[in-house]
Amino acid sequence: MVEKLKKIKLPADCYAGAEDVQCDVCTGRKHKAVKSCLVCLNSYCQNHLEQHESLFKGKRHNLTEATGRLQEMICPKHNKILEVFCRTDQKCICVLCTMDEHKNHDTVSAAAQRTEKQHQLKETQRWFQQRIQQREKDLQQLREAVESHKRSAQTAVEDSERIFTELIHSIERSRSEATQRIRDQEKTAVSRAEGRLERLEQEINDLRRRDAELEQLSHTQDHIHFLQSFQSLSAPPESTDVNDDPFSSLSSFDVVRESVRQLRDKLEDFCKEELKKISDRVTFTNIVPRTRNDFLQYSHQLNLDLNTVNKFLRLSERNRVITVTYPKLQSYPDHPDRFDHWFQVLCRESVCGRCYWEIEWSGNDVRITVSYKSISRKGEGNECGFGRNDQSWSLICSSSSYSFWYNDIQTKLPVKPISRRIGVYVNHSAGTLSFYSVSGDTMSLIHTVQTTFTQPLYPGFNVHIGSSVKLC
Repeated sequence: MVEKLKKIKLPADCYAGAEDVQCDVCTGRKHKAVKSCLVCLNSYCQNHLEQHESLFKGKRHNLTEATGRLQEMICPKHNKILEVFCRTDQKCICVLCTMDEHKNHDTVSAAAQRTEKQHQLKETQRWFQQRIQQREKDLQQLREAVESHKRSAQTAVEDSERIFTELIHSIERSRSEATQRIRDQEKTAVSRAEGRLERLEQEINDLRRRDAELEQLSHTQDHIHFLQSFQSLSAPPESTDVNDDPFSSLSSFDVVRESVRQLRDKLEDFCKEELKKISDRVTFTNIVPRTRNDFLQYSHQLNLDLNTVNKFLRLSERNRVITVTYPKLQSYPDHPDRFDHWFQVLCRESVCGRCYWEIEWSGNDVRITVSYKSISRKGEGNECGFGRNDQSWSLICSSSSYSFWYNDIQTKLPVKPISRRIGVYVNHSAGTLSFYSVSGDTMSLIHTVQTTFTQPLYPGFNVHIGSSVKLC
């Protein structure tokens, strides 16, 4: 019959589109199907459907809306229409299945099951609609919260900028006042000294004149003139400032410079402590950088604290390179912050928030450290050594291996040294400390620590004989 239908010529209209069900009878370009026959298992366009009805007139062929799912509507075992639903197995079956493997099962017509499920569909749809409404409400609330958070952050930034600007202006005013006071003291002292200079020069001129007159008198042959003149010439001219110390007003400004340095250190420590308090009040997401460029966004310039450097360590290249000079001592003055036994030095600035820095090392043994400022400095006990106490964390780099030390516990690391450049990343608020081997732009993790930092951290270095560290 299908072959007979294919021989019928059709008009060139109603062609099937990409989303349409195609007529199975059309040859060449397919027309759009309007019905599908569940007996023939074919779909027909309008013209071929009419021919189908004519050919099978009087025979009961079950037609349905055109569908591309004909095979899914037929029982694969009996090749019959699926028109029964087995509740026992929760699947669609044909009539023959009810007398075979689904015999004695709870079965109903597909139409009856559809009616029942239609009610459930309404309930499910109602639940979805309620869920959509709730989620849309949540979405709107979250959007409003995000906007509110952005406005709050912007206000905080603007207030912080304003307050820091005021603080900078206040510091600049204090700087100007300090400069003016130094200049005023300089002017007063120089003025007094210049007056003293004039008087001294006048006195020197008078003394020279007297000396010349005495020299001339020494050669006179007139005894009477000699005796009469000697008395007046031999009396020295009276000095107008005999008790005046000419250097009393020209005191050194070292005390002033030291006071300013102490003020700077106190301000830096105060600011870092307060910024840490601010950081502790803010919740951060610990997003670890991935590339070297990501890390360099948090790059931190290190400056060594000259008051902490051991006397057997020499600083060179503008205090950027550390080497050991043992047994030769360096001429550093005594200071309570100086390490007097361990070959160690701390940096001047603490690190807070997220910070990253790099160093290069050479030799056989160096310790790259972060430490609390409260670490002990005097003596050879573990309380002073980097990594030997609960005040410091140290990565030991040697030519053949790495190891990590904390609280005098050593952790041998399986990573082999592949580069002499080490990157250190700290996220103080998140309690993260990580060490990386840096080769070009490649970052290779050596070791990471997850802990809780309770104080500001200071970078530090322990250098053994024959080794050196360079700050990058």
